[in-house]
Amino acid sequence: MLYVVRYSGAFGFIKPWTAVRDSETFSQQFLTPSIVEGIEKKLFPELLTVSGIKRIKGHRLIYDRIAAQQEVIQTRGWNSVRKGRMILFDRPTSILLRGVLINPVLHLAFECQDHALNAAKQHICLCRNEDMLLPDEKIDIIKTEDFNDDERYPGFELIFEQNERSFAVGIDRKTGLTMFGWLKIVGNPIKEYI
Repeated sequence: MLYVVRYSGAFGFIKPWTAVRDSETFSQQFLTPSIVEGIEKKLFPELLTVSGIKRIKGHRLIYDRIAAQQEVIQTRGWNSVRKGRMILFDRPTSILLRGVLINPVLHLAFECQDHALNAAKQHICLCRNEDMLLPDEKIDIIKTEDFNDDERYPGFELIFEQNERSFAVGIDRKTGLTMFGWLKIVGNPIKEYI
């Protein structure tokens, strides 16, 4: 059996794992192992000293569309200019075009009902603190194979394993090794307007 908690929010941005600050960037459409582990550690702080994903047994992400939003950023350092006896300091600004997920919905699956009940009482963030997702009150209790139902749980799920379909999805900060996964797409991962 699986206990599935549904989270939803108005928008969300999942940082690309390369962390390159290009002038135009789009949200990732899947959660990397480090993001899922971070969500798990937020929900279950008693696991902070334990490495790896222990309680989240599956996840599925779906959204309406990606919308381009502009964001003003500043450089980390300061520029200084000497004007006579005065030194003027300036932090240049620039504008990023960021593709943000609109109305993301994330399903998290747990094998233990107590873990699902605990998770359903807390908010989560995909990557940035302002991209908050709130839980539904109801927890779905389903058979494990029903989590692959196209109609009930469509979306993107990165399967954390290395095989012929896998691609690089990040670097493990503890070991320095590349993390791999393959993208499982169930149903239509982009919600249709009715």
